[in-house]
Amino acid sequence: MRIIVSQKLINSTLVANWDQTNMTSGVPELKGARSFTFDELKKYTNNFSEVNNIGAGGYGMVYRGSLSNGQLIAIKRAQQGSTQGGLEFKTEIELLSRVHHKNVVGLIGFCFDQGEQMLVYEYIVNGTLKDKTRKALCAGRSGIRLDWMWRLKIALGAAKGLQYLHDLADPPIIHRDVKTNNILLDEQLVAKVADFGLSKPLSGANKTHVTTQVKGTMGYMDPEYYMTQQLTEKSDVYSFGVVMLELITARKPIVKGRYIVRDVREAMNTNKELYGLHKVLDMTIGLSNKVKGLERFVDLALRCVEEMGNQRPAMSEVVKELEGIMALGGFNPDTESSPSTSASYEAIGKDYNHPYSNDSLNAYSGGFLPQKLHPK
Repeated sequence: MRIIVSQKLINSTLVANWDQTNMTSGVPELKGARSFTFDELKKYTNNFSEVNNIGAGGYGMVYRGSLSNGQLIAIKRAQQGSTQGGLEFKTEIELLSRVHHKNVVGLIGFCFDQGEQMLVYEYIVNGTLKDKTRKALCAGRSGIRLDWMWRLKIALGAAKGLQYLHDLADPPIIHRDVKTNNILLDEQLVAKVADFGLSKPLSGANKTHVTTQVKGTMGYMDPEYYMTQQLTEKSDVYSFGVVMLELITARKPIVKGRYIVRDVREAMNTNKELYGLHKVLDMTIGLSNKVKGLERFVDLALRCVEEMGNQRPAMSEVVKELEGIMALGGFNPDTESSPSTSASYEAIGKDYNHPYSNDSLNAYSGGFLPQKLHPK
């Protein structure tokens, strides 16, 4: 029996396309996402013009567009050879359309028309966290300068996004490629987790998925997953721990063969003052203001990057601890306002990498779906 979508968003061309794939389950059941025709997206991107091409990935191009109401969108357009079958694409957009959280990049719609497969996301204007944690930017290049409380707020927002994916999304999601390039910042510097794929449900009571190809980004990859190919929600926790260390060091995970996790651990053992971290910390955090909670932040980050997954906290525990650190610093973690009147950030200039450019792009189907995970 066909499932009829109540919204008047699925056009006859789309229905015909689903039929061509011999799918018996009918058109997608959408929750908050809409269908676009190819001609609509062609119009919104000025015929997919070069000026609106804002990135490229292994699966195709990404374009900026503007809806008739003025809303900016980012369109991921699959190239020939990287498209999915109709059933897989239908399943993916149904799942993507169910993800709604302020700390997760939202799906606006999709296109499955004239042989095209495209996903339409909200456009995030302030780029990636990666751009904001590099010393070149913090030292004066056009960009955003983040003090300690801003970094705490961003870490908490990203943690809440991941906790939502693990514990509250239906079905739950393991991201599998958490990194500063996949955490975007909106106009108010609210962190939003991006580029999580939703293609494969996981099976088994241990909430793992065995894959023949290890996926992820070097420097962020869970060593346990790398060795065993057993993916769990704790794989995301490890990667998030690396992100936390980037936030306080403004360093890449691996620089000239030196791994940020190892360097921070070594620094902790050399000096009791601020755990001996002066050599690795990004001084623009504002240490002269006697930042509060830094030691707890480092402790939490290093718990996240423990070698064994069962020694790492769940994302729900990470969120709770970060909220405690923010409260220690005198900021209410539940407020939507700026973290502090002294928080320093400059308006974004033209000299920055767009969040959907180059290595921030992944194929649609980047992550995996575990069985239902319960908040811990």
